[in-house]
Amino acid sequence: MSDAEVAVLAAVRNRVGHLTLNRPAGLNALNLPMIRILWQQLQAWEDDPEVLTIVLRANGEKAFCVGGDIRALYDSCLADDDLHRIFFEEEYALDQYIHEYPKPIVALMDGFVLGGGMGLVQGTALRVVTERVKMGMPETGIGYFPDVGGSYFLSRLPGELGLYLGITGTQIRAADALYARLADWCLPSEQLANFDHCLDHMTWNGHPHESLRSLLATLASNRLTGAELKALRPAIDEHFAVPDLPAIRASLETEKRPEYLDWAEQTLKLLDSRSPLAMSVTLELLRRGRTMSLENCFELELHLDRQWFAKGDIMEGVRALIVDKDKTPRWNPPTLAQLDSERVNELFRGFQPAKVQRSA
Repeated sequence: MSDAEVAVLAAVRNRVGHLTLNRPAGLNALNLPMIRILWQQLQAWEDDPEVLTIVLRANGEKAFCVGGDIRALYDSCLADDDLHRIFFEEEYALDQYIHEYPKPIVALMDGFVLGGGMGLVQGTALRVVTERVKMGMPETGIGYFPDVGGSYFLSRLPGELGLYLGITGTQIRAADALYARLADWCLPSEQLANFDHCLDHMTWNGHPHESLRSLLATLASNRLTGAELKALRPAIDEHFAVPDLPAIRASLETEKRPEYLDWAEQTLKLLDSRSPLAMSVTLELLRRGRTMSLENCFELELHLDRQWFAKGDIMEGVRALIVDKDKTPRWNPPTLAQLDSERVNELFRGFQPAKVQRSA
């Protein structure tokens, strides 16, 4: 099989394990075979004393990874097979494994980093973006909730940034990724080849993590301008700290300060376009996630997943935005005012933390 036909490329050079997502035509969307290859290779390198560190990247300039192959999961649900259930179990196990991996992983992100792509990178030791990155958790736009550990990493962002990004699905660029602590370094895209060259010639005398940090410090450019979230932070923290989504919406409608008025209007439009059920579950999920362990966050997301294709809005969201592409999802219910809070509570009821099972 040629490299072009392999969904994930693996190579070792100078004691560095290189993993490359290799579905550029599909914007490197994750499928189950890719998840299994990543798991198996990481496991093999964990046990290999000749491999000191891992670099995770993707082929193609458009996207690191735009998330899971959601169309395949939609088809799986229609066919009533097990793919959409197995996929999330194994994806979450992989993401948790990355969070706990004993060797430093460098995530090199270029282009779109969305959904499942965020799940792959947020647990890595060194999260590196280029100036071309555009990242986010856009799940509420397809009637879903921020998963892949989003309940853990979004809930721990400064102030109410995680709630804002998770509920609205807003995508951000490199400067905002650094400000929001969703990335650690910005490496200019023209330095990517030089970074590889340096890795190929590193002398691994000290701890690999510190050696990598020192290398990035010499190549990265972290003083980026244009961090919009920094300017908006006072308004975000004010409006997204109120008790529930109707109150958030009402608070945004009262915004009169000139510097925040356009943002408030755009945010209201976003809220009106998203699934009311998905947004309300997201708010509850992220607020719970603030006090939960990483493992319990993944378990709670899996608890919701097991109900969501039958009780949530994802099938309608995928139909409207990906399958039929009419871009007019018929959310159930269509507005926040019509959503019974008991429906949200019911989805969380019965949650009992139980260890996420990893695949062999």
